[in-house]
Amino acid sequence: MIRDRMCRDYIAEIERLERSMLELEDQINELKMQLRLKVDEANRLAIENASLRHKLELTERRERYLLDLLQKLKVPLVIVDEEEFEDVDVSD
Repeated sequence: MIRDRMCRDYIAEIERLERSMLELEDQINELKMQLRLKVDEANRLAIENASLRHKLELTERRERYLLDLLQKLKVPLVIVDEEEFEDVDVSD
């Protein structure tokens, strides 16, 4: 009798542990999927960042080339630094 009761208790505990293990496996699988998505997103952003840096570098080179060309051709040129430029209200 006591043996049967202990066996039932052990079996119930084993079943509870098995359910817990299944829940943990599900959580692990979900976390793996989330990690894969984050890694994919990080890789896409890194590629996009590299592409944008390359485009910026090409644009800066093109700008320097055009400025040098215009200076060699002695074309009158006014360069406005946007960061130091202030808006002036001329409506009055």
